Amino acid sequence: MTRLDRIVIVEHCPQWAESFESARSLVEPLLAGHLVRPVEHIGSTSVPGLPAKPIIDMLAVVESYEAVGRSLVALTGVGWVAAPEPHDVEQRKWSWCSPSVAHRAHHLHVVEESSEGWPTWLAFRDHLRTNAEDRVAYAAIKRQLAAVDDEDRNAYRTGKAPFIASVLNRIAPRT
Repeated sequence: MTRLDRIVIVEHCPQWAESFESARSLVEPLLAGHLVRPVEHIGSTSVPGLPAKPIIDMLAVVESYEAVGRSLVALTGVGWVAAPEPHDVEQRKWSWCSPSVAHRAHHLHVVEESSEGWPTWLAFRDHLRTNAEDRVAYAAIKRQLAAVDDEDRNAYRTGKAPFIASVLNRIAPRT
């Protein structure tokens, strides 16, 4: 199904945290037997003061990609729909959204613990929560990319990638 929601960046909304908690309370019990940590609020809506697309991104880290796959159908009973994304299988990830693929308010990323990417999602979120300068710079990039083309999600993600990589490179622990 095609996404119909445009890339619109809005000011941070304090109710996003409440919306996450409400969704988490439905999702977490259904995945509890597979989770290796509590479901996390990730993405720009999880960073107070950061403008964002009004879509609540959530992270569920599970022990086994294969084992959780059979349990995910329970999500449909609480209003979630499967929303496969490119590279989900290679990343050992499942993508779900609510209320629909075309108009999502929530996006759940169910990721195997051994997958490489998810720790950086948390590191980037945590950094932006404490670094106002990078938060302002990231907001400007997001607004600029949305203004160029509010329908091209690939260009939007690609355009943000260099900034995210530079932040992660700066904050990565030195060995």
